Amino acid sequence: MKISPPTLTIDDVRAAAARIAGEIGETPCLASRTLSQICGCAVFLKFENLQFTASFKERGALNKMAQLTPAERAKGVLAVSAGNHAQAVAYHAQRMGIAATIVMPRFASSVKVENTRGFGARSSLSATPSRTRVSPASNSPRSAASRSSIRTTTSP
Repeated sequence: MKISPPTLTIDDVRAAAARIAGEIGETPCLASRTLSQICGCAVFLKFENLQFTASFKERGALNKMAQLTPAERAKGVLAVSAGNHAQAVAYHAQRMGIAATIVMPRFASSVKVENTRGFGARSSLSATPSRTRVSPASNSPRSAASRSSIRTTTSP
């Protein structure tokens, strides 16, 4: 059975923009003369490094968490990331009063691990996060199975 990715429409993009409006910094999109010359076409760069966590990942994390029901928010969120997504989920979870657990690889940057923890997330380091299963018997007060997984790569 082949699983197709969800279809993303312009209305989905507009709805996401409306959900995060005023919560995410507006960043400039500027022409790059150097890259335009190299590529032979107009190339523009979006300066998402100016976001609070220095990454575009904030947009997807906030958009996803803004769509959680009150019951889902009460259960907390779970994310797996080596850094930028981890920080974005932790930051916005803290702002929204949502408990966050982040599974990070042991090789993750110590700065990103500390920043993630600094935003109030419970972070767990794992040797193989892509295969990690957070045990419901962990020392967290909530079962991992009951949390909402924050995956922005397949969500509008």
